[in-house]
Amino acid sequence: MWKVTLVVGVGLGYVLGARAGRQRYEQIAKTARQIAQNPRVQDVACKARQQAGAVAGKAAGAVAERVGDRLPDALTDRVPYLNRHRVEDDSWGTVRP
Repeated sequence: MWKVTLVVGVGLGYVLGARAGRQRYEQIAKTARQIAQNPRVQDVACKARQQAGAVAGKAAGAVAERVGDRLPDALTDRVPYLNRHRVEDDSWGTVRP
C-alpha cells in the first residue's frame, strides 16, 4: 500500500511542479484516468476497501471487548457498532440489543 501512496505522491508532485504547461498536464491527467478506470486497478482498490473494512471491524470489536461497559452512553449511542453489543433487559424477560 505504501508503494501506491509513493507513486501517487510522485505523480502529484510532478504535475504540480511541472513547467511543461497545460498540454503536459492534460496528458498526465488522461493517463491517470485511464489507469484509474482499468478493471484490474478497480478490482485491487475494491479488495483494499474490503480488507480495510474488515480490519476496522476487527479493531472496533477488540475495542468493544476490552473497554466494554466502561464507555460512556454518549459514545455508545453515537457509534452503532458499540450500541449493537450492549444488551439490556427490558423487564419483560427478553433481551434487547
